[in-house]
Amino acid sequence: MTGTSGLEMESMELERYTEKAYLDYSMYVINDRALPHLADGLKPVQRRIVYAMGELGLNNQAKFTKSARTVGEVIGKFHPHGDAACYEAMVLMAQDFSFRYPLVDGQGNWGAPDDPKSFAAQRYTESRLSKYAELLLAESKQGTVDFVPNFDGAYQEPCLLPAQVPFVLLNGGTGIAVGMATDLLPHNMIEVLEACIYLLDKPKATVSDLMKIVKGPDFPSEAQIVTPFSEIEQIYLEGRGSIKSRAVYAMENGDIVISGLPHQSSPVKILEQIAQQMSDKKLPMLVDLRDESDYDNPVRLVLVPRSNRVDVNRLMSHLFATTDLERSHRVNMNMIGLDGRPATKNIREILVEWLKYREQTVKRRLNFRLEKIIDRLHILQGLMIAYLSIDEVIQIIREEEDPKSELMARFELSEIQANAILDLRLRQLAKLEEFKIRGEIQELEVEQKEINKILGSRARLKTLLKNEFKEISRDFGDSRRSELVSVEEAMAFSEEDFITNDPITVVLSEKGWVRVAKGHDLNARDLNYRSGDAYSQAVKGKTNESLVFLDSGGKTYNAAPHSLPSARGQGEPLTGRFKIAENSRFVGMVIGNEATEVLFCSDAGFGFRGRLGDTITKARSGKSCLSVREGVSALPPCIVPSSEKTVYLAAVTNQGRLLVFDVNELPELARGKGNKIINIPKASFSSGEEKLILVEVFAEDDILVVGAGQRHLKLKHSDIVHYLGERGRRGKKLPRGFQRVDTLMKEAD
Repeated sequence: MTGTSGLEMESMELERYTEKAYLDYSMYVINDRALPHLADGLKPVQRRIVYAMGELGLNNQAKFTKSARTVGEVIGKFHPHGDAACYEAMVLMAQDFSFRYPLVDGQGNWGAPDDPKSFAAQRYTESRLSKYAELLLAESKQGTVDFVPNFDGAYQEPCLLPAQVPFVLLNGGTGIAVGMATDLLPHNMIEVLEACIYLLDKPKATVSDLMKIVKGPDFPSEAQIVTPFSEIEQIYLEGRGSIKSRAVYAMENGDIVISGLPHQSSPVKILEQIAQQMSDKKLPMLVDLRDESDYDNPVRLVLVPRSNRVDVNRLMSHLFATTDLERSHRVNMNMIGLDGRPATKNIREILVEWLKYREQTVKRRLNFRLEKIIDRLHILQGLMIAYLSIDEVIQIIREEEDPKSELMARFELSEIQANAILDLRLRQLAKLEEFKIRGEIQELEVEQKEINKILGSRARLKTLLKNEFKEISRDFGDSRRSELVSVEEAMAFSEEDFITNDPITVVLSEKGWVRVAKGHDLNARDLNYRSGDAYSQAVKGKTNESLVFLDSGGKTYNAAPHSLPSARGQGEPLTGRFKIAENSRFVGMVIGNEATEVLFCSDAGFGFRGRLGDTITKARSGKSCLSVREGVSALPPCIVPSSEKTVYLAAVTNQGRLLVFDVNELPELARGKGNKIINIPKASFSSGEEKLILVEVFAEDDILVVGAGQRHLKLKHSDIVHYLGERGRRGKKLPRGFQRVDTLMKEAD
């Protein structure tokens, strides 16, 4: 369109414009900022830093130079962005706790594992390239890579660096692009180069084959990798997943000494996490912790157990689960491939593609060298002609106005050869120089022949690559730091693990209010109860046992004794904890372990023996246990004691009938109605005339106490014989005055 100014303007739909702008920005972030390249394992800013330092001559043998000088060189020539971001990228490459094989050798404060960003300003630190950077730059001047103009066209910079090892695996890296991210873990150089050699010998090798050599990542820290090998193999096959690493610890004089932490874990943060748990009284088995790290021991955290009876392995399992002593490292092998496109690759695809790049690089290096040899031989051949005809050459130089043209015409020389002859110094005309030239020609011809053999044979090229890998592995490789171990999964302490086995008494009121008191000496009947409420039941047990309540509808409910309110108050209603049916009420409770045998029965005269473990539930609505029909109510449960002698069940009706029989006559069930305990005529029960009101389970040597108001009848075994009968019988009447029974209990003889 044409505007009022007369200038031509391009018109574009807003949708197309925004789409193009977004895609352009996305590709810029992906290719030029966030993702490393498979070839050299570097992001653009990292590549430019390494190259600029190489151009400044800051190799591993050079003097340290102010980092500000390097940063200025980088942003001034190659990377026109902020100096802070550039310096931070440089710092990362210098931190031996961030990079497995650091590319920058720093002097000064370059941060610490506690706070990687606590490094000093660039004007205070000094730097140079590390020895590992040699593996990136050594071949950069040998025609191995393409150069492109920098941002303003004033300088040339390499598109990629001729990496001699796959740094994309060795150092790994992280990055967040637009719509994608990368998380590459570091690996051991020796293992990776061995895998490359294996792949050259066996191109059809699978991921499983390569995993026999590269067993997993190798972090800069000495943490243990605890992810099962089968899972690691699957991650390396898919290129995605998560790998766990765990701190290394040992016992020294009764103390727990942590000497290695997971990658990127902060010792200070870990101590804070442990200290917080100690403050919250979640680690009563620890009494002290110290940080004894120093120059000789970069990581040395000391945990002091309360006594030598502390289960150290269980304690550390808890700390692994609740602190940064164990960390998960995300894996996403996303990178820019040789085709210039981002993609997630498995370990085999990475190595195959990198070996392709390395072969191309070596071929370019050999061809470059071959061209240099040919050029040098050309010059040397011209010099030999000059030496063989030295007198004539001297005469031409002295007498001819244009000696170069005359030399070219007389001896059929090229311009390059003629210039080389003319540039000769007088001392180079000695006889010894002739022998040197002949020797150099022979050496170059031998080298030329060897290079041509390599370029003409894939097998020879593979041999060259393997020999180079072996040499690099010998000169630069080191042993694995992160050991792969098989361990149990970390597990945090549960609330129950901190519960002691102190004696307690749980008190239940008639209205369903509950509370707990320490010890077994409590007289529950003397406690203060709410208006209109009264004592119902008290049970004795321990804080680490299971407490089960039973409602009139036959449902059980579970509560932890330590979670109940103190008996100093009036307690709390169970209806606040549990969802009970509208017409139901709580009738009783029992406490014990899961194997504890319990008697469940109803006022209709039916019941069974069950295990406490079968009644435990986390549901607020309870768990069906005793089946009762309409008009029938469950009675308070009671524990069946274990005894070498006969254990009896005593059942009393409201008519004063007592029946005693061996409790084993009742079946053991998980749930149900049970069997008949005492015979109550249906008509009598339906009319409300007779029902079962009390039961008690006691051993043969116990005394059964029958209470009727203020009167008590104590029945020894000799007295109980009179009331013994088969299960399901009517029982016998108690003596006059004791037929209105209101309590039934046992006491030791």
